[in-house]
Amino acid sequence: MSQSSPQPERPCPGRPPARRQDARPDRPVPGPRDARTAPGAVRASDAEREAVVERLRIASVEGRLTFEELTERTEAAYAAVSRGDLERITADLPGMGAPGANPAPAQVKRRFSAVMGDCKERIVGRIDGPLEAVSVMGDVVLDLRGAQVTTGEVSISATAVMGDVKIIVPDGVSVELTGHNFLGVRKVNVRDPHPGARVPVVRVTATAVMGDIKIVDDEHHAPVRRAIAEWWKDGR
Repeated sequence: MSQSSPQPERPCPGRPPARRQDARPDRPVPGPRDARTAPGAVRASDAEREAVVERLRIASVEGRLTFEELTERTEAAYAAVSRGDLERITADLPGMGAPGANPAPAQVKRRFSAVMGDCKERIVGRIDGPLEAVSVMGDVVLDLRGAQVTTGEVSISATAVMGDVKIIVPDGVSVELTGHNFLGVRKVNVRDPHPGARVPVVRVTATAVMGDIKIVDDEHHAPVRRAIAEWWKDGR
């Protein structure tokens, strides 16, 4: 009896062919992509960031945001990655065209002086014009964080004669310092804003004669208190 030669094995019609093993077994095989990406997860564009910054500026003009809130949210807008991040920044603001809120009362007092004494002022009103701080053998402290600045800019003339002038601004604000000093100190101690960002501006013309004029942000004003507050917030 003749012996039949062996036939090659045919794949079973009901069984798919075995998948070829990847040459890199440690490399994960990507799964199918979900075409239904959440709208908030879409990456934000520069134009969308600028639109939110403009919305924040309008909200400040309407009296809805303080100087600190305007600066803080502007910084967050430029750092936003997704559209969802931008939506959260303006979540508590009405849509464009809504009736404006009543702005804070105007800041009537514009000149703050201390002659052999102290003057500490936390401004919460609406700043519509330049401010002036004068110290003669005394201390003047101006806190701008709670003010309303409808133009996004504040101009201050500061003079210190054998005294000190300290101006506290929100984190992330841009500070422009000009002027002169004679046996005195003119110093800016704030974080640099986001490069190319349209952030609020504080312009200070300073004259120091055997005195000190300093502009500091919230981070450098009370670093210990700020660190404790952030630790407490993160721990809750």
